[in-house]
Amino acid sequence: MKDQPLANRSGSDLRASDLAHHLHPFTDHTVLAAEGGPRVITHGEGVYLWDSEGRRLLDGMGGLWCVNLGYGRKELGEVARQQMDQLAFYNTFFKTSHEPVIALAEKLAGLTPDGIDNFFFANSGSEANDTAIRLVRTYWAAQERPERQIIISREYAYHGSTLAAASLCGLPGMHGISGLPIAGIAHGKAPYAWAAGRDLDDPDYGREAADALEARILELGPENVAAFIGEPVMGAGGVITPPPGYWARVQEICRTYDILLVCDEVICGFGRTGRWFGAQTFDITPDIMCMAKGLSSGYLPISAVGTGPRVTEALRGKPGVFSHGFTYSGHPVAAAVALKNIELIEAEGVVDHVRTVAGPALARRLGALTDHQLVGQVRGVGAMWAVELTSDKATRAPFTPVGSVATRVRNLCFEHGLATRAVREGLVFAPPLIINEAQVDEMVGILTDCLDTVAAGL
Repeated sequence: MKDQPLANRSGSDLRASDLAHHLHPFTDHTVLAAEGGPRVITHGEGVYLWDSEGRRLLDGMGGLWCVNLGYGRKELGEVARQQMDQLAFYNTFFKTSHEPVIALAEKLAGLTPDGIDNFFFANSGSEANDTAIRLVRTYWAAQERPERQIIISREYAYHGSTLAAASLCGLPGMHGISGLPIAGIAHGKAPYAWAAGRDLDDPDYGREAADALEARILELGPENVAAFIGEPVMGAGGVITPPPGYWARVQEICRTYDILLVCDEVICGFGRTGRWFGAQTFDITPDIMCMAKGLSSGYLPISAVGTGPRVTEALRGKPGVFSHGFTYSGHPVAAAVALKNIELIEAEGVVDHVRTVAGPALARRLGALTDHQLVGQVRGVGAMWAVELTSDKATRAPFTPVGSVATRVRNLCFEHGLATRAVREGLVFAPPLIINEAQVDEMVGILTDCLDTVAAGL
């Protein structure tokens, strides 16, 4: 069976082969085996996926927060084929380069916030954030301040799964391996209004949440702190949106203590928030900016780390080798696909579509769920949203055990044709940015029916 073409194999055969040979990320393989193996996805078109049993799913998660342009974009496959024919691979080590990576870096310089004009390429958001750590420490070594080692992240943050990036995460499950987090990583409070019992739109809470960063800096000693890293909107931690004034105050604190600001745009970038980058949505001026996912709409693995003037000068203006890189840094095919992806986003007005059509439709339809007996809060921006569930709207208490009800809703959604994700006691959504109002109605209609079914069974 090993040599049989996939197209001619049954779903049950594919599931059996998967169980026999494939190790999945973030998976309890005993549970997967008990359930008979994975759902096998066969193809996609627009905002929809199909599995090996012929069932259609509306992809409410855009793959993994990444398929911004939707599925089936033949233009991206064609440019990949053309680039493979011309130059399938060459590295960017040893003082060499190639046209696709030069053009992509030039294009990104015109899209990113002012000052982010230089780019280092890698293959994933995890590698981008790992690179950010190296850039931060390289910068302070160049300033002859090597004692500035500590990078502050936040509770509920997700920054990736390399040993270094996982250390930045503020999710306890990411530190289940011995030795994590690595030395030099600290965590502070997240601006999580729901968990704090505060109003999402309260500017006083925005300032208080940011002041927690200053308290953590003072606790660690400002002379030891190298950088603060944050997602404009905290994605995998539950689409935690910043309260008013939060990012303005965070930047003021970073300037006061001369701390580098690293903006993790892996999820927020390339239109997800209704602007090209979350930094533009929240008026953030970063020193380092990490990108991935929507950079190629997930069609090929690629990520980028942009540097502002301070960090760029440390790399370009002083002798010394930046001893870091990957075989596939700036891979020509991935770079060509990313460049075409950006071209299509521009030509089709996708960022404006998020701001004027998809975002308002998601806000309106998901926002109406606040009246549902299981829903405590709906929050989000652009095309990334969370529906927080609660057993008691007054006290904001979760169900016991935490996540049990959200997981039941998620599983039911999959059964009824909607791919979503449960995070603690909530459901999160990040559909392809091309989603239209009718598809938003379909998505929320399935979710509402599933919430009703689960509520009736409690």
